[in-house]
Amino acid sequence: MSATRYAYLGPEGTFTEVALRTLPEAATRELVPMVSVPAALDAVRSGAAAAALVPIENSVEGGINATLDELTSGEPLMIYREVLLSISFALLVRPGTELSDIKSVTAHPAAQPQVRNWMAAHLPDAVWESAASNADGARLVQEGRYDAAFAGEFAAATYGLVPLVTEIHDAENAQTRFILVGRPARPAAPTGADKTSVVIWMGEDRPGALLELLQEFAVRGVNLMLIQSRPTGAGIGNYCFAVDAEGHIADRRVGEALMGLKRICPKVRFLGSYPRAGVEPEDVGPLRPGTSDTEFTEASDWLARNLDGRG
Repeated sequence: MSATRYAYLGPEGTFTEVALRTLPEAATRELVPMVSVPAALDAVRSGAAAAALVPIENSVEGGINATLDELTSGEPLMIYREVLLSISFALLVRPGTELSDIKSVTAHPAAQPQVRNWMAAHLPDAVWESAASNADGARLVQEGRYDAAFAGEFAAATYGLVPLVTEIHDAENAQTRFILVGRPARPAAPTGADKTSVVIWMGEDRPGALLELLQEFAVRGVNLMLIQSRPTGAGIGNYCFAVDAEGHIADRRVGEALMGLKRICPKVRFLGSYPRAGVEPEDVGPLRPGTSDTEFTEASDWLARNLDGRG
């Protein structure tokens, strides 16, 4: 395995590359652009890269399905950390292009919901075509295949383009969440401001089945930050659920919730416990009474004393 190589969704000039370069260790790694999210994650699985940074969620459209599906299937991988990046697009064109010249635009599919209203107002007749990434869209404009691309302004110089319009976004303060993914290993120690990600396969499809899964978290005071269904591929109506929960697998409330899920679900895939981006321990609200590690330990000790006849 190449311990000094990090893969990312490329080509050069993507928001993913910008997010990756915010990590301190990126300065000492070889950063390798890949053509797709599956290719980046497969580089980790094969040992060609020690880790990969890929997008998993944006604040406008929600989860990135390609990433969720790759983490759900295939050889298991593990999330080690997350990065939040504020997103604003520029309309990149070849020099000399005017707004009235633009008949076709391209970008990653996740960009479209974030610029849809702007495009309807300023380019109502332009045809949208999806690209493998925003930077790849810029490359296609450079080659003359499209008139314009929505991408980061920073990508303009790389592809010999100019930003015709900047600061394009339908939603203020839009963000994309990226995850650094590696091969499974022991999770880092809890920080007090952590997140745990799992994928859960539901067993028998019957009334209340999903509620039973959620109650494993609720009765232990574990707050859920994301729950998203994805088809399993086994037929219409067969779904698994990607879940992000507050806390660390080493926290008793989280660990016992996962054990509860393991007892009642045909399959549970642990994706990692890792620090929450932009959140410090002092920012985390108080736990619900009865759900701290101390209270779990006291309850366990009480049970042991009674089993021993010590009252």
